[in-house]
This record gives sequence, structure tokens and C-alpha cells, in this order.
Amino acid sequence: MLKNILIVDDDKLTLGFLKRALADDGFGVEGAENGEEAIAIVRDKDIDLVITDLQMPKIDGITLLRELKRISPKTISIVMTGFATVKTAVEAMKAGAFDYVSKPFQIDEMRLIVKRAFEYRQLRTENISLKSQLKKKYKFANIIGDHPLMQQVFRLIERVAGTNSMVLITGETGTGKELVARAIHYNSDRSDKLLIPVNCGAIPEALLESELFGYVKGAFTGATTNRIGRFGAAYSSTIFLDEVGEMSPSLQVKILRVLQSQEFEPVGSSKPTKVDVRVIAATNIDLEKAVKAKKFRQDLYYRLNVIPIHLPPLREKRTDIPLLINHFLEHFREEKMRDIKPLDDSVMSALISHDWPGNVRELENLIERLVILSEDGMIHLTDLPRKVNKGTGVKIPDAVVIPEEGLNFNEIVGEFEDKLIMSALERSRGNKNMAARLLNLKRTTLVEKIKKKGLEDVFNKKHSTAQEFSPGK
Repeated sequence: MLKNILIVDDDKLTLGFLKRALADDGFGVEGAENGEEAIAIVRDKDIDLVITDLQMPKIDGITLLRELKRISPKTISIVMTGFATVKTAVEAMKAGAFDYVSKPFQIDEMRLIVKRAFEYRQLRTENISLKSQLKKKYKFANIIGDHPLMQQVFRLIERVAGTNSMVLITGETGTGKELVARAIHYNSDRSDKLLIPVNCGAIPEALLESELFGYVKGAFTGATTNRIGRFGAAYSSTIFLDEVGEMSPSLQVKILRVLQSQEFEPVGSSKPTKVDVRVIAATNIDLEKAVKAKKFRQDLYYRLNVIPIHLPPLREKRTDIPLLINHFLEHFREEKMRDIKPLDDSVMSALISHDWPGNVRELENLIERLVILSEDGMIHLTDLPRKVNKGTGVKIPDAVVIPEEGLNFNEIVGEFEDKLIMSALERSRGNKNMAARLLNLKRTTLVEKIKKKGLEDVFNKKHSTAQEFSPGK
């Protein structure tokens, strides 16, 4: 579907240059030399993106942005200006701009911003749709659990979502801290804006400050234009600081200032920028211990820990494991288009007994792998990884009592082997492939043993029909 762009600039050279360049890129392009003309076009046509100058007669760019937000809220906008300052940029962002570019600019720079703007528009559209679906399907995003510990978490989310209080989510890796942050944000008054996540442990320390607070032109080599950081992008929304315990001491000081004064300084600037943002933080480390070890600021810890929410590890709420397994099975059945049967008791028991050091994320990844690799629509005990399947096999006594007269070793081992093979055939209902997997044998090896021991006749007689166990199976 053709994407339509409106360019607004009283500079005819810039207007004509951008119209030609973006039309060559396959966009439908309209032009306007002032704000009044632009508003008339937006009222008359479906415009996906507006690129506007700030300094224009009659109606300036900021006024145009505010009017666009009122008459066409789905239209996104980019601001051009030859007088770029952080204050101007923040004002434009408050008025609804996605981003801005300083004049003069290279066309490739504009192309990149346009590309990012349409990606953002698509994400915003998907987010609105997803949020609507999630609210219909689940009360709190994709969080599932009937255990009393999880019910307590749900009650906390419900109580704090409508406030602006800071929340600190703690829990081991894989317990769903970001899901809780999203549930809080998308059940709050700020839910019309995107949640802005930042993984403080994944971004190199040297880049994290500029990622959080942005920078001004000339702040460092390569800073050819001003850039809004995550805090600026989260204006009137929520920022999620994941793995906040990984922050350096110097950054902790700057985060503390934002929390105390709701303002920050972009890299390379000495002018504070005001921001209206709610902060949700998360960590998998014990911040109280980190404070005692002088690795985390005590004042920042108390600032963040206004509303603490602790997510229990999966091993502490094993009754939720079957719920999660069935949810993931259903999800991957649809996503991978695989007809997977419900798990039998032995497989479910093994999964419930596992301690799941990677928590819900580890469980989800395993179920996805099992669904993909299943050959017959069934998930068998032997399909589970050894670390999950431990303790579910045959128990062999630590000591065997040998009678004084001794015993026939080969005969005893042979009888035990017969019992193992017959048990595997019973479990697999005569299916040799499945029986071989249960015994961790090659199919040809198992078939040879069955033939040598005459177990095929034994099995068929037991089940009164040879049809239950045929060479073709």
C-alpha cells in the first residue's frame, strides 16, 4: 500500500528537493508552502507522515504539529529546523513530533529518519491491536498463574497501575519482569504511548548515557546532529530500566537526579531538559546486598523501591507449571502449525519436577523446541533433555543380594533385558520406533533383540491379536 508523505516548507528549494527525492523512493508525496495549506491537505487526504519546517509565516511548525495531533492523530511527523536546540527539540516532541533533523541535512539522513518513522508507526499500530487483544484474552498481558504468590503480584499490578509511583520489580532471570512492566504501563493512564524499554546490562557503559539522555551536535566525534535519548522519547509515557543494578556509579547519580527533579542534561549540554516520565525498574540481583557492598547507591535504591514487586521463581510455584505448559503448547501449535497431543502423565511429571533455573523463559523455549522436533505429534519422555528427565527412568537398587549358592549372571541379565523391552513395548503400544527411543537404542538393534528373544509372539499373545504389533510398526 502506497505511503503518503506531506512536506511543509516555505523554502521552495528544500520543498522541491525533498519531493523529488522521496517520490523517487516510491512514496506518494504532497507539498505545502505554509501551515494553512498543510492543514487543508491533511483534512482532504490520507497523509501518513508530515515533514515540516519549524520557522514559517502565519502558522509555525509547533502550532501545525498540535493541530495535526487533533485532526489526524494517526499521522506521524518529523520536524526540520535550521535553529536546532535541545529546548526546541523537546518542545517539538511534546507537540507530537516523532523526530527532528537539523538543516542543512544529507538526504540519506532524512531517508533513515523517514524509515524509522514508518517503522515506529507500524509498531504503534501493532501495539494498539496487541494491547486490545491482550486485554480481551488476559487480565494482565501474558502473565499466567493461579499460585497464591502470583495472585499477590496481580493484585499489586492492579493497585499501582493507575498511579505514577515508581516500581521496582525483582526476580531471577526469566521470571517475566518485563511482562509485569508492560502490564503496569498498559493498564495505566499513559497506555496511549509506547513503553520505552532500556536493557542497562546489554548496552556498553560508554554508550548508555547518550542512549538514555541523548546528545547535542558536536558532543563527540560523529555527533553531527542533536539526538533525543530514551528519556526524551518517553515524555508523558513510561521508561522501563531493566537490569538497573548493572549501571555504573556515575550513571546512578544522573538517574537519581532525573527521579528527584524530573530533568536531565543531554551529553554535551549544560542546559537541563524537563521530562514527564514514569520509571519502572527491574533487576535480578539483590540490591540491598549491592548497597552494603558499595556497588549501588543507597539513595537511588530507596528512590526506585517505592513499590516493590517480587516475582517468585518457577520452582516456588510448581502448581503453575501445567498451566504454563498448556498455554505454550497451544501457542506453538498455532504458530508452528503442528498437531501436538496433550502431554502424558510421565512427561508432565518430569517437567513439574525440574527446578527450571531459567524459569518461565527456559520452559517456554523447551516447549517450542519439543513442538518443532516432534515426529509423531507426541512428546515422549525420551524427547526431554537429560537434565529435565533425570530421576524419571528405571530405578536400580544400590545393592543386589546374591544367594550363597550364587546365580546365573547371563540368565538374570537376560530376564531383566526382556522385562525392559516388554515394558517399552507396552508403553509404546507395540510401536518399535517409540520403544527404541524409550530405551535409547537404535531401531535395528531393538528389532534384532525382539527377534532373537521371540518377544514378538509374547507381546501378540498377551494382547490377543497380532495386529497390535506388526513388523511394519
